[in-house]
Amino acid sequence: MQRFQSHMIGIEQGEKVLFSDFEDGGGMWTGKGPRESRCHVSFSEAFHTTPVVQIGMSMWDTDRLTNMRADIQAENTTPAGFDIVFRTWGDSRVARVRAGWLAIGELQDEDTWALY
Repeated sequence: MQRFQSHMIGIEQGEKVLFSDFEDGGGMWTGKGPRESRCHVSFSEAFHTTPVVQIGMSMWDTDRLTNMRADIQAENTTPAGFDIVFRTWGDSRVARVRAGWLAIGELQDEDTWALY
């Protein structure tokens, strides 16, 4: 469990289209080439400490004739942002994905002093 030391808690949320491979014959749709997509998200304002990030797919479009396999994660989380990482494998064909995310963390308080 993450405990916050401040009463200044920030919440930021957003959505990001990660790819739309059916439009240009990309690897997620054809099943050839990279089967991972990464997208960096920068927060509108940096958190005081590394926030907790919850991420999920808010839209995905797949081929009905193949197995639907997906892994989506937040990686490399810092007070300034994080990476959304989507992966698929096997015969899965993914046309497009949109991810929704929510970050909750401690904000810098005006009364917090940095001595060093």
